[in-house]
Amino acid sequence: MTDKTANTMWGGRFAAGPDAIMEAINASIGFDQRMAAQDIAGSRAHAAMLGAVGIITPKDADTIREGLLTVLSEIEAGTFEFSAALEDIHMNVEARLKDMIGEPAGRLHTGRSRNDQVATDFKLWVRDQLDAAEAGLLALIDALLAQAEAGADWVMPGFTHLQTAQPVTWGHHMMAYVEMLGRDLSRVRDARARMNESPLGAAALAGTSFPIDREMTAQALGFDRPAANSLDAVSDRDFALEFLGVASICAMHLSRFAEELVIWSSAQFRFVTLSDRFSTGSSIMPQKKNPDAAELIRAKVGRIMGANVGLMMVMKGLPLAYSKDMQEDKEQVFDAADNWMLALAAMEGMVRDMTANRDSLAAAAGAGFSTATDLADWLVRVLGMPFRDAHHVTGSLVAMAEGKGCDLPDLSLADMQSVHGDITQDVFDVLGVQNSVNSRMSYGGTAPAQVRAQVGRWREVLK
Repeated sequence: MTDKTANTMWGGRFAAGPDAIMEAINASIGFDQRMAAQDIAGSRAHAAMLGAVGIITPKDADTIREGLLTVLSEIEAGTFEFSAALEDIHMNVEARLKDMIGEPAGRLHTGRSRNDQVATDFKLWVRDQLDAAEAGLLALIDALLAQAEAGADWVMPGFTHLQTAQPVTWGHHMMAYVEMLGRDLSRVRDARARMNESPLGAAALAGTSFPIDREMTAQALGFDRPAANSLDAVSDRDFALEFLGVASICAMHLSRFAEELVIWSSAQFRFVTLSDRFSTGSSIMPQKKNPDAAELIRAKVGRIMGANVGLMMVMKGLPLAYSKDMQEDKEQVFDAADNWMLALAAMEGMVRDMTANRDSLAAAAGAGFSTATDLADWLVRVLGMPFRDAHHVTGSLVAMAEGKGCDLPDLSLADMQSVHGDITQDVFDVLGVQNSVNSRMSYGGTAPAQVRAQVGRWREVLK
């Protein structure tokens, strides 16, 4: 029986026999080469420690560390030849190191395993992504603060159920997203602090009999401490799951904002104008300006949340300690990280470039009986009416205005007094949208003074 015949049961994807199939399913170098810098950093820290405690000679430690830098320079220059036969980034680096420096390369793996090595590499990579996410969030928050400050007193409609509810300010709406992204920022920082324990030195699962110094390698790699249990250290992927959880929540926030930008930039709303840099045209309709960047950001949460669920399913039934299933952790995290960083950068660009159309916002703010609640509040405050009665009177006035085809401020005093005789001319002072937003001075309210205070508070927080 030929290899090809033996392989028919596996389908047409593989032209060779089972050995090639095993190599294809087992090898991870096609994706884990992205961790080359982290792998070499971990190995250099490990070699320095082995030399410092006398497990290998200082000369061998120096030779290994210098050789690893040369390997890294080849990878960065694009001249390194990765081999699937060597399975992963760890073995590819070690094999090339042996070609360069010979016998000392074989001493590098003393006191460690690929299990703690890959856990360390992956943690370092995820930690770098959390740092990048922090920078992206800070930049986006800064762009939103600039929009909020510029439009602190610009009126616009506030919505519930996407129906006009009450007037708010543009600055207040922008600051709502600052609060959301501020929580994302805190989750990023929390996740980073929680995951910052070093697996290196846990070896395969039980630790090692060599007198290694795990505190030294942890400190060299910027970890706060070594992980306290070797079984947990090599089998833990909570840090990757938490990264995906944080990314999923943030991507959901970005998706919500993106949806508003899609709506607001439409010809029906005209609340904002997106720059040409983040819009596209139509191949057939010359008048079109499509908010494609916003639409793509809106979709990213699907990929990121999918990675979150996918990795959870990989990990859910695994016994301690390491299982090869865990090789399936990286591609999903890599893809989610790429898309999260791209979404953050694109959203920041859109926010910095977009123009709020103040006249359109103001016109919409006064439509749809948006000051009905202000009228009800006035009836309570000035006439001492129970709120439920005020709600009923206001509803009757809204129905009257709707029947006349006008808005509440356009009703005459006689019209209003026909519903409740105690209403006075003073009621018209609260029916203007600017008066409405100015009156919302409760902490966290939409009043321009409150918006500016929150902008100032956030600028202090982010210093």
